[in-house]
Amino acid sequence: MAGPRILVIEDNREIRLSAHFVLEDFGFQVETLDNPALAKPWLQQHSADLILLDMNYERDTTSGEEGLEFLRWLKQQGLDVPLVAMTAWTNTELVVKAMQLGAGDFIEKPWNNQRLHQVLQQQLHLQQLARGNRALQQRLEQEQPELVWRSDAMNRLMEQLTAVAASEASVLLTGENGTGKSHLARWVHSKSARATQPFIAVNMGAIPESLFESEMFGHKKGAFTDARENRIGRFELAQGGSLFLDEIACIPVAQQSKLLRVLESGEFEMLGSSQTLRADVRLLSATNGDFTQLIKDGQFRQDLYYRLNTLEFRVPALRERPEDIAVLANYFIRKHGQRYRKPELTLSGCAQKLLTAYCWPGNIRELSHMMERAVLLARTSELTSVEFNLPANVSNAIAAESQSLPMITLDDAEQQLIRQALMQANNNKQQAADLLGITKSSLYRRLEKYGFISPGDN
Repeated sequence: MAGPRILVIEDNREIRLSAHFVLEDFGFQVETLDNPALAKPWLQQHSADLILLDMNYERDTTSGEEGLEFLRWLKQQGLDVPLVAMTAWTNTELVVKAMQLGAGDFIEKPWNNQRLHQVLQQQLHLQQLARGNRALQQRLEQEQPELVWRSDAMNRLMEQLTAVAASEASVLLTGENGTGKSHLARWVHSKSARATQPFIAVNMGAIPESLFESEMFGHKKGAFTDARENRIGRFELAQGGSLFLDEIACIPVAQQSKLLRVLESGEFEMLGSSQTLRADVRLLSATNGDFTQLIKDGQFRQDLYYRLNTLEFRVPALRERPEDIAVLANYFIRKHGQRYRKPELTLSGCAQKLLTAYCWPGNIRELSHMMERAVLLARTSELTSVEFNLPANVSNAIAAESQSLPMITLDDAEQQLIRQALMQANNNKQQAADLLGITKSSLYRRLEKYGFISPGDN
């Protein structure tokens, strides 16, 4: 395996050769150039893991200005490459300037080989740690779910979840499939004191009964026939963070007592081990099942249900929050448009009306899939009702409603629609513009045109 690539920028041929031999002996790949002017185009075509930069060149052998100018260029280009500066003169001011411009360390010529190796390895290690931290931060940012809503029903739910997110209480989310329960569980975790710790999600309906204990609590090598190596369970993976049990009602009755024991005692053992482990997790769970009926039918333990539902919240179906349909549709169009490189797509007013009239049995999941399909098949920048494969009765109902409109002038029709949108949106201009399928600035131009507001009002 090839070692890290070091780019040496040095105008003295003998020093370049010496650096090349020394660094190769240490296992590095080495590239050498004799001045920063050559290094600029080289870096735009190639990559380096570290730059070893001489600060002084023939143009000015003492000030280090050429080296400083190259450091400024690196910074402007945003190139994320660690750099070690070197010079034959001890110059504290130059060292400080180089460090301020991004040099990670400084070494004097002639160098001590072991010292040079130590400095380069340290800078490479620090760069590796920095990249790891950035990757972790990106993952944490990506894990922050973006929730979109406008309806009163969702406002009430989010107010309740906000109030309890910081607590350690177990939360049970109920509601139909596709309503976004898993996103809400992740959101609760992101707002808790455990936000920087793991969020482990488990689909309980996908775990075979025979593997329940192994999946949840882990096992030691040799614990059963196919246990060829140690396995960490979900409780241990979520240690210090949150454990989200999706489709919780799918746990077989025979396994429910094992989960209850962990929730009551906070302790568990890996299969094949006698060592008792502590479970430091916050439990979040979700289901579309009817617990009242499940308990009555003997399919779910009542005592386990009470352990899960310290705080229970029902997530409303999409048909119960029609104000959110157009907002969510536009969100998914932007999201899928970026993914498929179609960022300029918009949703027509007619399409918004059609989508709002549909009952959405698959809820938000169905809406997302439909918007993705429409984005993929879009031939123009505006998505109309043609792009959506909705049942004929919905389209026919909208068409019939359109045909029943009285014959009036376009200006009168526009004014009537604006009044209706403002009434439905409680005079909220942005919401009214969304309902009409136009921008807020377009709405204001029409309000001024028809004398609803004076020029300059907002």
